[in-house]
Amino acid sequence: MELLSSLLVGRPLNILAVALLFVAGHLLLRLTALGAGRHPRPLLIAAAAWALYAAWEWLVLVRTPEANIRVDLLLIWPVLLVVSIVAVVKALR
Repeated sequence: MELLSSLLVGRPLNILAVALLFVAGHLLLRLTALGAGRHPRPLLIAAAAWALYAAWEWLVLVRTPEANIRVDLLLIWPVLLVVSIVAVVKALR
């Protein structure tokens, strides 16, 4: 958990990179034979969720840079985890 927080908290560009990975996965499944019979659209939903989190993290950095107790992450991270897992499972099924 500490590694995850060091990579994501206060680093909206890293979070945006995760969103771009989901977009890349969507494009890979959509434009290649790997995606035959698969529905990659849930990956775009996960990408949008990660992009919203990147925007939220940027807003927190700009508005309250001294915030060191982040209770909001107790809600955001589980939601992102569930959305990401569901998206990957649905896209590969």
